[in-house]
Amino acid sequence: MRLPSFIHRFALFAAMAGAALGAHAADFTVAYQTSVSPAVVAQADGSYEKATHSQIDWRKFDDGASVVAALASGSVQFGYLGSSPDAAAASRKLPIQTFLIAARLVTSEALVTRNGRGITKPADLIGKKVATPFVSTSHYSLLAALEHWHVDPKKVQILNLNPPAISAAWRRGDIDAAYVWDPALGVTKETGKVLVTSGEVGQFGSPTFDVWVVRKDFAEAHPDIVKAFAQTTLRAYEDYRRDPQKWLADSAHVDAVARITGARKSDIPDLLEGNEFPTLAQQRDALGAPTVTALANTARFLKVQGKIDDVLADYAPYVSAGYLPASLH
Repeated sequence: MRLPSFIHRFALFAAMAGAALGAHAADFTVAYQTSVSPAVVAQADGSYEKATHSQIDWRKFDDGASVVAALASGSVQFGYLGSSPDAAAASRKLPIQTFLIAARLVTSEALVTRNGRGITKPADLIGKKVATPFVSTSHYSLLAALEHWHVDPKKVQILNLNPPAISAAWRRGDIDAAYVWDPALGVTKETGKVLVTSGEVGQFGSPTFDVWVVRKDFAEAHPDIVKAFAQTTLRAYEDYRRDPQKWLADSAHVDAVARITGARKSDIPDLLEGNEFPTLAQQRDALGAPTVTALANTARFLKVQGKIDDVLADYAPYVSAGYLPASLH
């Protein structure tokens, strides 16, 4: 049966519009963690969905190892990782690419020792129970700090606990110290003292950072979506960087961050200051040799510690600046 001409034209237009939208839009899943960032506001207000013309399933994960497992299974397409699990994932040849530096860690991760446990200096950690999520940036920083202090990690009872478990164990008094990020970090600080921060460990020669990664198959099929995701993130950073005090004075911003990350509202200013959020220009500089080198160095350290089996000859295929936007406007 032949359609009347106006119906035919309408159907043809609808098909063309649908094809055009389908070429850009795709429903996908994002694995995020509880790190405090200006981009959490864009997550809360639907900016990512608007920019990508997609329905996004945001799934919260407690640690990088769980995100890596989800990326490996294909159940998520984007993932928020620390540099240590990123290096471990690349070393396993997972089909992912680092396309954005989410944050450079300064005071947002730290080693906190419990009051009253007799830990006043690094050597006092010997024989003590220290919790951290294994193969996370916190775990890497803990091991790097112990090496710097010439403390044998085998003489420290290092326990593999995710952040919620660390909070619970801390409240029960089961552990003597913990290297972790918020909100668990805030829990430990209530009755503990910071022994070292990740920024300080970075000055020892072992910097850490958080990244956004994407599965290569998804990125190859939908490069515009990856670029839109990166642009939305960097716009959120720019909005905060333009006037941090004004940004924090907006209760909607603080409420959104607290709701999604679980951080206490009173802690959010310090948590934001605890990270450095790279500009577009800094991203262009970092997403090349510096990140490739950092991942390789991290992988070599993890292999020495027995956390991964092999180190790749080249980590360049797992890093790309090709999804950065030309501008933020």
